[in-house]
Formats: sequence, C-alpha cells, structure tokens
Amino acid sequence: MAAKTTALSEIALFAALSESELQGLAQRAVEKRYAPDEMLFWEGEECAGMFLIVQGSVKIFRTSPGGREVMLSIESAPASVAELPLFDGGPYPASVRVVEPVVSLFINKNDFQQVCRQYPEVALKVLAVVGRRLRHLVGLVEAMTFGSVTQRLARLLLDASKGAGAATFDLPLTHQELASRLGTVREVVSRNLARFRAQGLIRIQDRQVEIVNRAGLEQEAEAHA
Repeated sequence: MAAKTTALSEIALFAALSESELQGLAQRAVEKRYAPDEMLFWEGEECAGMFLIVQGSVKIFRTSPGGREVMLSIESAPASVAELPLFDGGPYPASVRVVEPVVSLFINKNDFQQVCRQYPEVALKVLAVVGRRLRHLVGLVEAMTFGSVTQRLARLLLDASKGAGAATFDLPLTHQELASRLGTVREVVSRNLARFRAQGLIRIQDRQVEIVNRAGLEQEAEAHA
C-alpha cells in the first residue's frame, strides 16, 4: 500500500494530491505488467480505466485510414495515459503500445469516479494537469501541421534538449519512430539528420545526440516555414 502511494505521488497527474487522496487512489490501484510490443489498449476501445506507468515506457499513436501509424508521444515512467476518457465518457482516443517492459498501476474508471466523489478536490487538481497536457497536444498538432520536415525535426531536437536540460541527451526514438512523429518517412529523417551532422549542427552516437551549434539548429527550425 505504501509503495503504491509513493509511486502515485511521483506521477505528475497526482503531484498536487494530499496523502489521504493518494491513499484513496492507491487502495483501488491494481498492478499490471506488460512486455515490449504488448498493447495497453487500442484507439476506439471503450475506456475501462486509467494506466499509470510506474516503470518502463510506452508509445502513444493513432492509425490513419490507410493504416499508417502516427506517433503522438513516448511516455516514460513516471507517467499516466488515458486520463481524458475518465472525464468525457468517450473511448480511448489513441492506441498505446509498450516500448520497454512496463509495470503499471491500473485504476478502474468507476473506482476513480468514486474517489472523486469522496474527495471532490481530486477532480479539480487532476483536470489542471490534463489541461496542461491538452495545451501540449495542441502545440504538437501545430508542429506536425506547419513547416517543412526539416523545420519540424530541428524543433523536435531543440525541444528534446530543453526537456533534458542539457545539450547532450538520449533520443528514445528510432528513425522510423521519428518519421511517424513528424508525419513523414524514415529516409527523409535519416537524410536530414545526416545533413545536420555534416553541417556541424549536431553529433550522434548511437541514440545519444549532442547539439553542437544551437544557433544554427534554431535557424533550421525557422528557415523552412
């Protein structure tokens, strides 16, 4: 019980909750484990509840009518997925597949709503975080819609560096996953990364990226609109 409460407190969605509110959720949380490539759920399925990622990472994606996957994000522990359907009653808006072995805490939709009735502040605190995530998704849609692939790739690298708080960071995405995230094909991503390297903007070793010329990369992020 104590371990579950601690795990929940480390998830951004519940960072503002009190000890009693966290314990109310922990009492209803069920541990589930998943191997790489297993699905937590598919886009369009009826929402059964919320998944809290305690260990590992997952890929959130949608599938186009033609069958092409468009990745929305990679979420690594501690994180949460499928919050929105708990409030609007709709199905899961995207699919979630395991990238690295996952330990999750699952909270049933009815159980979560019961906690919200018991502790009314929980819904308000959680909605504040959901609102911030929605703003992030709006920005993601804008990034995928406007500008060239070169511009969007440069911006993605700059954002990853900012998120890591350093010029050198691990990029947890393959070229194919980057292409899916940017709405293009792997060859285009590989070609642009090779050009960034040749121009001395970045260094790449395995999946570790170092931004060598930040000003130059920022120029790439703006120059191809």
